[in-house]
Amino acid sequence: MGDFRDIADRIAGDIASGRLRPGQRLPPQRWFARRHRIAPSTAGRVYGELVRRGLVVGEVGRGTFVRATTPTDARGRALVEPSALAAPVNLELNYPVTAGQSELLAPALAPLLRPDVLARASRAVAATGTAAAREAAARLLALPGWRPAPDRFLFTGNARQAIAAALASLVRPGGRVGVEELTYPLVKEIAGRLGVVLVPLDGDDEGGVRPDALRAAHRAAPLSALYLQPTLHNPTAVTTTQRRARELAGVATDLGIPVVEDRIWSFLHPDAVPFAAHAPDLTHVVDGLSKRVAPGLTVGLLVVPEARVEAVGAAVRSGGWSAGRFAVEAAVRWVEEGIVERLVEDKRADAARRQALLAEALAGFRVRTDPRAYVAWWELPAPWRADTFTAAAAAHGIAVTPGTAFAVDPRRTPDAVRLGLASAPEEELRRALRTLAAVAAAGPPADTR
Repeated sequence: MGDFRDIADRIAGDIASGRLRPGQRLPPQRWFARRHRIAPSTAGRVYGELVRRGLVVGEVGRGTFVRATTPTDARGRALVEPSALAAPVNLELNYPVTAGQSELLAPALAPLLRPDVLARASRAVAATGTAAAREAAARLLALPGWRPAPDRFLFTGNARQAIAAALASLVRPGGRVGVEELTYPLVKEIAGRLGVVLVPLDGDDEGGVRPDALRAAHRAAPLSALYLQPTLHNPTAVTTTQRRARELAGVATDLGIPVVEDRIWSFLHPDAVPFAAHAPDLTHVVDGLSKRVAPGLTVGLLVVPEARVEAVGAAVRSGGWSAGRFAVEAAVRWVEEGIVERLVEDKRADAARRQALLAEALAGFRVRTDPRAYVAWWELPAPWRADTFTAAAAAHGIAVTPGTAFAVDPRRTPDAVRLGLASAPEEELRRALRTLAAVAAAGPPADTR
């Protein structure tokens, strides 16, 4: 029958041609082995190869299902044109842009275009930024329960780079990082590139990781760090209670586990006290301007423990993650002139309007969200599966993110999708949500259940 990869290629071809549709269940491996006259171990390698290519997902106790993703060949090349899977309404993207935003931002950039100023703004900038940038960043992030010191700031090109720099400075290749069961997909990618193992930790209704789960995971094999999204978690929009944050900070302190706290959406929830307030000597706070301002005009912010400034700064430099000086200078002006604060106010109001559209369209469904958030976690009604629903949504011109993208353990894939509410114009969002509600109510095709 040839190499197991040859068999995987044929199955991939069936997926690309549509003979196997997103959401369809593959036969159990023993049946597959019998049908193809191969050993069960070879069938296992075929299924493993299909998982590696991102074509199927295996779920414990349920089987192996075709995923709603762009299929690839053995070399990772797309088997269909990406445009064939593109959707006019994209609820995967999640960058808020409010009316008049460009008009607000532009005047502060004008002085930077003077030749003498531009010459200075075009030079390289250290990971520690400038004195003005550190002061502006400290004012921007300050809260009643937490006021970061300016001398603890570092600057990167964006928040993703800040996460990478923090983890690279804390964890050696092969090291273990504890994360929530559902986590930011790019953290999975960053971990893969750094050679870091992500360890999913159980949570509960208080939001965030359970302290006993953290202790158990560290006891099984030491954790080098903990990555958390305690404020408006992506994808669930949950905010960890202060009691839970204190408990978890106490355990992290007892065990000496450093923490990377991702606060990229915290500007929408100004009452949420940072995790760093409970464990300031362990916590590396990540924030940035991509959501507050715009994805193409951004700076990543890192607030690190005093003793860690040099080590994390070295990681920023070695990783090539330093911020551009022009972006830093622009950010300082936007903060000092109150423009970022104005944009934040506008985006809080915008998020509230979009949440109202969500509540109206998906009334009666199980949706986890927060009235301040730009994300919603939709637990799909049975017998829908995440990948099947994602494919059905795409057929109606709407892109959503399946829960599998956030699951750290591939054996525990939730039947849910994340809806990004920020990017689509409001009327498009309204129509898309109503369409999705109708699709969900109609149920999936019989052969994908």
